[in-house]
Amino acid sequence: MHTDPHPDSSLYQLAYSVGDALKARNWFCSTAESCTGGGIASALTAIPGSSEWFFGGWVCYSNMAKEHQLGVQPQTLLNFGAVSEETVKEMAEGARHASHADIAVAVSGIAGPSGGSAEKPVGLVCIAWATATHTETAKFIFDGGRSDVRYQTIITTLNGILKLCCVS
Repeated sequence: MHTDPHPDSSLYQLAYSVGDALKARNWFCSTAESCTGGGIASALTAIPGSSEWFFGGWVCYSNMAKEHQLGVQPQTLLNFGAVSEETVKEMAEGARHASHADIAVAVSGIAGPSGGSAEKPVGLVCIAWATATHTETAKFIFDGGRSDVRYQTIITTLNGILKLCCVS
């Protein structure tokens, strides 16, 4: 058992497992975050030795940042919006390309309490996981307030990395 410096033991344990899985594969990971504001990178870098498998990340909250830093096409944002599987796919692929990481993740969502609509309600989050061979995307509707939505996004994203490390 290792000492847990993180206030949320379950998140720390999950991030630790992700780090072990990445290290076992000799993979580097990068992150492209919107609605989590760097929470995924924070969880990963809470693990001692994370520099062995974590490249770094981007917090791209605005559409302009998504375009300029990650190469998201303006037409994608216009056609589908920032919170879409199409946008997070381009974010993840842009982060992977820019970092040369083996896997990159991207998240964009409506954490609330405002900003939702009938088509895109508060709690809607899109996540992408990109490797050299493929990109997976998924859409979720998480319950709760802003911090709950952000937390569930971080957990779901990390679980997706773990899954890909085990099957890729």
